[in-house]
Amino acid sequence: MDKSKALSAALSQIERQFGKGSVMKLGKNDRSMDVETVSSGSLGLDIALGVGGLPKGRIVEIYGPESSGKTTLALHTVAEGQKKGGICAFIDAEHALDPVYARKLGVNIDELLISQPDTGEQALEIADTLVRSGAVDVLVIDSVAALVPKAELEGEMGDALPGLQARLMSQALRKLTASINKSNTMVI
Repeated sequence: MDKSKALSAALSQIERQFGKGSVMKLGKNDRSMDVETVSSGSLGLDIALGVGGLPKGRIVEIYGPESSGKTTLALHTVAEGQKKGGICAFIDAEHALDPVYARKLGVNIDELLISQPDTGEQALEIADTLVRSGAVDVLVIDSVAALVPKAELEGEMGDALPGLQARLMSQALRKLTASINKSNTMVI
C-alpha cells in the first residue's frame, strides 16, 4: 500500500472517530490562516507583534515586574476591544482595579463585566464559564500571582503547600485552551 492510500485511510478513520475537521491540511483551512486581532492600544507594539495586535482565540501572557504597566496594557486592549463592539470582562483577583483610571484609558466601565473572586478556583471557573459562553471577546485575569488556591487561604499562615498554585494553573490551562480557541476569546 502506498503512502497516499495509507494516509487517506488514516484520515478517514480519524474523521469517523473524532468528526470532520479533526485533521486537515493547514493551507486548506482558511480560518487558521487569518488571525483576528485586537489592538493593544500601542501602534508600535501592534507592529512589533507582527499581526497587528493581540490575537483572539489565544492566551496572551503579559509579563513584567511589579508596576511595569501590565494592567495598563490589558486595559488599553479592553478599550480597543470595546471600540470594535466587543464584550469584555475583567477578573480582578487582586481586588485593585481602579475604575477612574480604567475610564481615563478609554474603557467603557458601564459595559465592562467585572468579577472579584475570593479564590483562584472561583476565578478560573468564572473564566471558564465566560469563555464557554462564546459571548466574550476579551477576558483579562489580573493577575496569576493573585490566584490563591482555596487550600492556601484556608490553611495556617506558616503551612508549606508547594506547587499548589502551579497545579491549579496547569489544570485550568488544560481545561481552557480548547474552548478559548473555539470561542475566539482572547484571554490575557
